Amino acid sequence: MSKVKYRYNPETLSYDKIEKGYKYYSARVSIYLMSLFLLGFVLYFIYPYVFESPKEKRLTRENQQLLSQYDIMNKKLDQLELVLDDIELRDENIYRTIFQADSIPNSIRRAGFGGVNRYTHLEDMDNSELVMETAKRLDVVMKQLYVQSTSFDEVIELAKRKDEMLRSVPAIMPISNSDLRRTASGWGYRIHPIHKIRKFHYGMDFTAPTGTEIYSTGDGVVSKITNEVRGYGKRIEVDHGFGYKTLYAHLNAFNVKKGQKVKRGEVIGFVGNTGTSTAPHLHYEVIEKNRKVNPQHYYFKEDFTAEQYDRMIQISSNSNQTFD
Repeated sequence: MSKVKYRYNPETLSYDKIEKGYKYYSARVSIYLMSLFLLGFVLYFIYPYVFESPKEKRLTRENQQLLSQYDIMNKKLDQLELVLDDIELRDENIYRTIFQADSIPNSIRRAGFGGVNRYTHLEDMDNSELVMETAKRLDVVMKQLYVQSTSFDEVIELAKRKDEMLRSVPAIMPISNSDLRRTASGWGYRIHPIHKIRKFHYGMDFTAPTGTEIYSTGDGVVSKITNEVRGYGKRIEVDHGFGYKTLYAHLNAFNVKKGQKVKRGEVIGFVGNTGTSTAPHLHYEVIEKNRKVNPQHYYFKEDFTAEQYDRMIQISSNSNQTFD
């Protein structure tokens, strides 16, 4: 039962009963509605910034777990990169060196991904910098693994062909020269026999009588036979594969044809005095990966005693005159 309320009337010096009409109840309802509106506004707009909802608490917990997972992933990537570095070091300095394969530059091993930004879809994520950096590291590691896998495929193929490669590498002297008396001039600057100027000599000269047999220094295929009036004169080039070629110049006659397969030690021609030559001799060159190299580094050391090998190097290193 509602209480009856009175108001003091100073004119009549008495209390008048307060009548509750439409306006009274309208005002009270308005006050209640306004209070409810203000309370709803506070709960809807302010409460979420002060207190976390159960869903937000769950998402916060999941974010923390994801950050922990990213941290663990980056630590594992650190370990993986160390292992990959060790594998690449072995590949470059042991496996590829043994099989004389071309080195793989770091610019290829550690290449990123150019062109279109692959990570734009991650830029709007929370902790986007961490997520993008981890994604980039993972892509680089995957690229390294692919390059290393390809490298091992090549090394395995070279290992299968190791015997063939050993037979193909130019590794003997091109003429009989056990006493080294036929070693005339070697790699380096020499006096040109005709122009009488100091000029670099790309190869070794062996003096021998006309008609002396010339041997292929490794297995291969005769890739070129030429007969020039000047220059190399009559010459033979043999492609040994695996990046090796040899050249035999100033010949008197040929014993092979272009395209013919030859074995190490097989007679391919005979010493002569053709082209720009001042005396019967053989000019011999070794070419590795399209670059002329010093032939003295490609003779079997077992073919000489230590003293003979040292003497051969000394003779070929003398700054004497060449024959071509």
